[in-house]
Amino acid sequence: MNLSEKDQLYNWHPYTQHKTTGLLPAIVKGEGALLWDENGKEFIDAIASWWVNPFGHSNRVIADAIYQQLTTLEHVLFGGFTHNKAVELSEKLLSILPTNQKKFFYSDNGSTAVEVALKGALQYYYNQGQKRTKIIAFEDAFHGDTFGAMAASGITFYTEAFQGSMLEVARIPVPVKGKEEQSLKALTDLVATQEYAAFIFEPLVQGAAGMVMYEAEILDKLIAVCQQNKVFTIADEVMTGFGKTGKTFASDYLVNKPDMMCLSKALTGGTIPMAITTFAQEIFDGFYNDDVNKALFHGHTFTANPTGCAAALASIGLLETQQMQDNISRIHAQHLAFAQKMKDHPKVKTTRVLGVIFALEIKTDSAESYYGNMRMKLYNFFIQNGVILRPVGNIVYILPPYIISTEQLEKVYSIVEQAVEMV
Repeated sequence: MNLSEKDQLYNWHPYTQHKTTGLLPAIVKGEGALLWDENGKEFIDAIASWWVNPFGHSNRVIADAIYQQLTTLEHVLFGGFTHNKAVELSEKLLSILPTNQKKFFYSDNGSTAVEVALKGALQYYYNQGQKRTKIIAFEDAFHGDTFGAMAASGITFYTEAFQGSMLEVARIPVPVKGKEEQSLKALTDLVATQEYAAFIFEPLVQGAAGMVMYEAEILDKLIAVCQQNKVFTIADEVMTGFGKTGKTFASDYLVNKPDMMCLSKALTGGTIPMAITTFAQEIFDGFYNDDVNKALFHGHTFTANPTGCAAALASIGLLETQQMQDNISRIHAQHLAFAQKMKDHPKVKTTRVLGVIFALEIKTDSAESYYGNMRMKLYNFFIQNGVILRPVGNIVYILPPYIISTEQLEKVYSIVEQAVEMV
């Protein structure tokens, strides 16, 4: 019995209907932009393993930092203690984040980073004796799978089984081209009620919705409306952070900075689960009180794990190198050229590019479901041809590791082009 067969006996995979899913490839090795399964088949990891491996698999710089930390201090509880790597990482983040971000709350993954932000906003107003118990989010958002993050998400098949058990969230249109004023008016009407604690958004790119993109100018206006009405803003940078959009953070495109930011995924270069929620000083001050009951009672066993912090420091160091910045620019240029080539294809509805993110929408006669027949046909075609891509319905996106070679990326484009012809 091989690994794939054993896996089928034991394991329950995310976002998987096991009755209709066959054996899954068993990956045994990774290096750079490549992965190999137990049979020796090679795959190009064109989505950086769910957007977490910008510097490639088995990165020696991050691995060495992890090894050194493991042989010094692998873990210590963060409740009642601190350690040098958490202090160093916080200092480093202060130097690269928007200047209004002053406090850092460590957790484990993107969903919990969002959970901490939502709890921070809601409890802030509770601590002030104000009743603001609702959240605002975009339609078709995705912020994670824990209950608060799930409530803020708008992709219904993820959440429909739990309706009635979640936070109250009002949704506004995504301000894509042509819907900017509609989105702005909807937000303005909601915040005027003074019932909302926060507005959460994926800045500039909605990842799980199919890399839906909108402009920084309208997001600046939305944030300004929230600031005028004392509604906190939360930038979910779990996907967009650490170079994906061409800047270190998508929020770097903004004039008006969010009050909170959620970081994870590429934070540790795809090595160790870690997340951080960052806060403006005002929010922290809303918990700073002689009354212990006004503290933020939230925590995780592996909060600020020293090994994860060491990995994050090494990862940020790699991002800041000129070589990595040049790679990001190179991938962006290749994406633009491929988008130009494909935009007038008779089977292509739209193409869009931001930073290292490329998306292509295939024309369909009817609405294509998230995990529908077209998606599965495309996904299987990519896997058969040695490319890891996860289409969203009829949308194919590429979000590669920054170390992918020009030749590897051209191969990905070639396979995508063949897939478009196939459907």
